[in-house]
Amino acid sequence: MDLMKLGTDLLMQKLNVDADGDGNPDGIMGALSGLLGGANGNLDLGALASKMNAGGLQDILGSWLGDGENQAISTDQIRDLFGGDKVAEFASKLNISENDAATSLADAVPQMVDKGSSGGSLLDSVGGLGGVMDMAKKFL
Repeated sequence: MDLMKLGTDLLMQKLNVDADGDGNPDGIMGALSGLLGGANGNLDLGALASKMNAGGLQDILGSWLGDGENQAISTDQIRDLFGGDKVAEFASKLNISENDAATSLADAVPQMVDKGSSGGSLLDSVGGLGGVMDMAKKFL
C-alpha cells in the first residue's frame, strides 16, 4: 500500500482541494513527503516513531499501529511533532493556513499509519510496538 498516496488522497478530501490548485496531486504528495518521507519518499515509520517517542506520544502511536480505536493527536502535538516551521512550510506549499494544515495533518497522519498497519501487519513486521520503539531508538 502506498501510504503517501493514501495521505495525499486524505488531505485532498479534508482540504476540499484538488492538490496544488490545478488538479495535480504531486503538490500535496511533495509537501507530505517533506514532513513524513524517507529517502525513497515513502512514510518513514522509524523516524515518525522516534519523533513521537521523544515527544511522549508513544501511546498515541501504539493506538494507530494496533487494531483498536485510534487516539487523537491535537494540532499542538502536530506542531510539536513536526516543528512549527515545518508545518508552516507545508501550509505555504499548499496555500492554506497553518491551522488548516495542522488540523488536516492531525486527521490524516493517524489514518495513514493505521491503514498501513491494518491487521497489525506493519506492527508485526517490526516486532510489535517494542520493535518500533527499538527501531526509533536507533534514530536518537
